[in-house]
Amino acid sequence: MCRWIAYLGQPTHMEDYLYDGERALCGQALKSYEAKLGVHGDGGGLGWYDRKPFPGLYRNAGPAWGDPNLRELTAQLESHLFFAHVRASTGAPNIFVNCHPFRCDNWLFMHNGQIGDFERVKRVLAQKLDDESYQMRQGDTDSELIFALLCTNGLKRDPLRAIEATIDQILTHMRKAKISDPFRATFALADGEHIWAVRWSSDAHAPSLYQRLHCDHLLLASEPLDEEKSNWLEVPANAVVHAARQANGKISISQSFLFEKVA
Repeated sequence: MCRWIAYLGQPTHMEDYLYDGERALCGQALKSYEAKLGVHGDGGGLGWYDRKPFPGLYRNAGPAWGDPNLRELTAQLESHLFFAHVRASTGAPNIFVNCHPFRCDNWLFMHNGQIGDFERVKRVLAQKLDDESYQMRQGDTDSELIFALLCTNGLKRDPLRAIEATIDQILTHMRKAKISDPFRATFALADGEHIWAVRWSSDAHAPSLYQRLHCDHLLLASEPLDEEKSNWLEVPANAVVHAARQANGKISISQSFLFEKVA
């Protein structure tokens, strides 16, 4: 499993969120309080938006806490929207193309979780990709395949519909393969001005996801970055949070439940 944070708000240096205290992201990589795996040493990555129409991307397959380049970057870079991720592999090789975030045009994606018994549906799900999304893939994780499916299913036109279509597609093929293991995921998507964050599970054990809203920024995280847990609101299971930055600098947030209309 993995740990990740997403930030939207006034431009800020990133290092505080990665290195300030034992509960900052690199601290969580060494000792997580809410993940099944205590150590997340299979790579780390950073995605951020600045003045260009597409996000910057940095990934490294080594432990994030021991990556001097990551520390140097985050000490200097400022961004109004960034993703940071530390990886604990569930089976895919520990190489940099399997590290998060993943990028397609102006979109970023990062993920924590697992498609149950992934190898049994990996091929059939890859066959559902359109040509552009298929060629986009560099690694062989279920995470990157989920992102490619989202792109195929119309992410750029209607993110919420693409999210529901992709989850339904994965569950359909898991049922056809008679897979009993669950599909659990928290993931975040961004286009430079908006963030969509999803907490999902096909059983009753969705991976953790929290949000903390201040007057000028929003943080989404796999687990709180400090000991003041009362400042953090747990995102409900099977929900999606949409956040946008307004012209006045404030952050607007809406929340909905996936497949709510169907239910």
